[in-house]
Formats: sequence, C-alpha cells, structure tokens
Amino acid sequence: MDPIIEVLALLLGFLGWVMVGIAIPNRYWKTSTVDGNVITTSTIYENLWMSCASDSTGVHNCREFPSLLALSGRPSKRSRLLMIASVVLGTIGLAATLIGMQCNIIFWDEQMNVMQSLCTMISVSWYAFNITQEFFNPLFPGTKYELGEGLYIGWCSGTLAICGGVCLVFACKSDTDEKPAYPYQPSRGTVYSAATSRRDAHSTYDKNAYV
Repeated sequence: MDPIIEVLALLLGFLGWVMVGIAIPNRYWKTSTVDGNVITTSTIYENLWMSCASDSTGVHNCREFPSLLALSGRPSKRSRLLMIASVVLGTIGLAATLIGMQCNIIFWDEQMNVMQSLCTMISVSWYAFNITQEFFNPLFPGTKYELGEGLYIGWCSGTLAICGGVCLVFACKSDTDEKPAYPYQPSRGTVYSAATSRRDAHSTYDKNAYV
C-alpha cells in the first residue's frame, strides 16, 4: 500500500468520525427564521434531542424531546437513528484501518467509510428537506425554520468519510499494480526440446533401417 495515501485515508476517516460526534450534540440543526417578522423577541432552535428558545436578554430554556418511540412522524426520529448508526460504522471502520492497514481487509474499511458517509448524508439531507419543505409552504401554520450549523457540519463529515473511502481504494489499487509478476520456473526434471525429440526420432528410424 502507498503509505501516504493510507495515512491520508486514515486522517480523513478520523476527521469525518470526529465531525459526526460534533454534529450530533450541536443544538443548531435548525433555527427560527426572521423572514417576514418585524419584531423578534425570541429565537427558537432545535437539534435531534431537544428544542430551545432564547429571548432578548440571553436567557436560554431547553426542553428535551420525548422518548424515541414517541417521536412518530418527526424527522428527528429517523435522523437520530441514522446518526447513531453513522458513529458506530465510523468506529468500526477506524478500528479496522488501524488494526489491519492491508489490502486484504481494504474492502471492509472502504465499505464502513462509505456506509458511514451514506448514513450521515441521508440523515442530514432528510432533516434539511423537511425544513425547506415547511419554509416554502405558504399554508404551514407552525414556526418556520432555517438550516442551522449542525447540518453543515454533518455534510462536511459525510464528505470527509467518502473521501477517506476513495483514498483507501486507490491505496489498494496502487499496491496491486506494483506487485511484480513471478516468472515461470519449470520443475527440475528433464526438459525435452524440439531438437531433442527430432534427434531421438531420427535415431529410431536409423535403427529400423538395419532390420
């Protein structure tokens, strides 16, 4: 394996895994919009675990969401499950890379990184889709939100994870291309050439001529 590409893949995978851990507890997955509001007395922001509000004096009040089973119909339920799966898959991928670092397990490492990236991207994109759908719906009666910084951290995390997987693939490919071809070595038995065969046949014919 190319050690430079291998270290780069490990670094990208580690950064992606760390950024997942930063995005999950980030409180600003969505923030209430000021579009169309003349006077704004409070700001509401949410993440996967709680909803918070801050007033003009800087006082923050947070309320945790109910249990996972009580989040029926909310995007937080699916996004929460996918982000937890992303952390688990990223941990497995990093452990496999650190232990093995060889092409015989490269498919396992690359697969974990790609699956981590997919879980993160789907979770963040699904959450962002629901925010934009409510924002542009003129008939939506509730509070409208904008994309928060937690979503952008999640997108960066997914991008780093997929880049790490791609680097692992190229590292394995370069290692395969550099393997020398082993020359064919015949066994140490008697080697018969075409000239030897013709000489033996000629000798046989000569002996038959005297019979």
